[in-house]
Amino acid sequence: MVVLVLIGVLSAMILPEMKGSFEDALLRSTARKLIDVFGLAYSRAVTLNQVQRVRLDRQTGRYTVEQSRTEDGQASGFAPVRDVPESQGLLDPRITLEIQTARDSTGLGSAGDTRFVSGADLAFGPREDAISFYPDGTADAAQVLLRDRAGFRLILRLNPITARAQVIAREPLRSQTAATEGAQ
Repeated sequence: MVVLVLIGVLSAMILPEMKGSFEDALLRSTARKLIDVFGLAYSRAVTLNQVQRVRLDRQTGRYTVEQSRTEDGQASGFAPVRDVPESQGLLDPRITLEIQTARDSTGLGSAGDTRFVSGADLAFGPREDAISFYPDGTADAAQVLLRDRAGFRLILRLNPITARAQVIAREPLRSQTAATEGAQ
């Protein structure tokens, strides 16, 4: 009986910690997948000497790598890349996605800037959730906020000069709110 009680107590203590570890792993694997997609678009842009972009759909979590299309020597938009594995896919539906590009706000690159696009921002007109990668090895300045159901967040900040993503971990929203209230 004592052994069974000890196993029950230890299980009760370990299971909540494992849940957080699983959600953290899910969040980090989603971030890694996006970094890989950004790397694919970057390498295609440099190799093919053609603008590539990654389109992200915040509602469905779908991503698509697109290449610039030309007609009669003039750029005429973008078309999805279909002949490359992993150029299209779906992010885990348990992870929410928010995007901010340089077109959305000034001060994007500041270290403390955590403003992201919300539904209210859409009232200012249509916007594209696409990040472009250029043949010279640069990219649009952008941030992608990934958030799981528990409130844990990761920010992928894309450096416009090197086109590399930096991962910034953030505490859950509820603990930040509690810390802010405690400081007041």
